[in-house]
Amino acid sequence: MTHGEILECLRGCRLPAWAKTPKFVYYFRNMPNFEEKAQIIQLPKFLDERGNLSFLESGKHVPFEIRRTYWIYDVPGGCLRGSHAFRTEKEFIVALSGSFDVVVHDGVEEKRYSLSRSYYGLYLPPMHFRTLDNFSTNSLALVVSSADFSEED
Repeated sequence: MTHGEILECLRGCRLPAWAKTPKFVYYFRNMPNFEEKAQIIQLPKFLDERGNLSFLESGKHVPFEIRRTYWIYDVPGGCLRGSHAFRTEKEFIVALSGSFDVVVHDGVEEKRYSLSRSYYGLYLPPMHFRTLDNFSTNSLALVVSSADFSEED
């Protein structure tokens, strides 16, 4: 895909202005091919009359070693979170409570994933632009990451 084709693709997306800069487009143009796609992964689920249990483990349920965990909550109606991509970091996002959507753009196509079950998570490889939106009341998004926080990524 040429520089111009990427810019044309990005123009049609709901991306912030900085995502259309030559530096951002350079990262998309020089990224590895996308054999590793964003995908929903089902987590173990144990049903019990006392309450259900699900969990995730590094290397077993998420295809990376977990280095950092954070959560997003109390998002006001109509607000977006994220709206960026990571060059090297991988993420796994779970709706622990409530629901929200994750809009993912891989440099070629855009896809919306609706997360509403705590036993499903969305795996995001590097260089996938993602925006979280459409948060329900009292939703809680858990994000596990393959890297420590870095402004550079």
